[in-house]
Amino acid sequence: MGGRERPVHRRDALGAGAVLLASALAAGCARGGGEAGVRGGDGAVRGGDGAGGGAPVSSLSPPASSPSPYGSAAGPRRFPGWPGVITHGPRDRPRIALTFEGRGDPGLARAALARIERAGARVTVLAVGSWLEAHPELARRILDGGHEIGNHTERHRDLAALAERDEHSAYEEIAACARRLRRLTGSIGTWFRPSPGPGATAPVRRLAARAGYPHVLGYDVESRDHAATGVPAVLRKVTGELRHGSVVGLSLARPVTVAALPLLLTEIDRRGLRAVTATELLS
Repeated sequence: MGGRERPVHRRDALGAGAVLLASALAAGCARGGGEAGVRGGDGAVRGGDGAGGGAPVSSLSPPASSPSPYGSAAGPRRFPGWPGVITHGPRDRPRIALTFEGRGDPGLARAALARIERAGARVTVLAVGSWLEAHPELARRILDGGHEIGNHTERHRDLAALAERDEHSAYEEIAACARRLRRLTGSIGTWFRPSPGPGATAPVRRLAARAGYPHVLGYDVESRDHAATGVPAVLRKVTGELRHGSVVGLSLARPVTVAALPLLLTEIDRRGLRAVTATELLS
């Protein structure tokens, strides 16, 4: 750990990656319970294991009538000196934040969280409200794993375009997810990220602030895992751009992302970097 980063040559990275991936997947298949290995064809991963901080009172909804079962989930914080849209943390500390879009197959999400936790990492999940409506137990699973959860709108609509046509509906996309998070966790979540991507127009930033989020969480490293044809593509994109303070944008429930996680986390550790939540990165 520590020390300066050594450049990773493409041939070495991919060669090591193939060996490590084979070992990781073989170990996963051998373990069986808790998380399944990668299947053939589309490489789909199935698995699951179930496994929170008083929150500030939000104006979005009255206090819950019964105590949250998740302990005290953290709420948004203002970071003085940082812009309204935060894309990275301090560049002088060996820490990075892995941030995940929370939607899709819940089995893949549980498998991803299990792999992250085995590596001792903590991450930030920006959850879509309709996903939490269908799988409310995942809010607890995320928090109980030592991670943080945030708002990625209620239905994953194009928020910037919606705000241009109908600000009230755009605000409700943010507010509805915030209310859902508050019901499930006791707070409106730690961060807001607009859908479909990390950028935020001035109207979207204003609506987010109105909903209780002083900052929008962007990223400076985009994995492009939604378009990746295989694990090497994800690794090449992320490790080629990763540096101190980076915030990485990933998807929690894409088979290629879940398959790439052991190798990505190994490379992060090899470089002497620590994967922490976005709040920890900025703190």
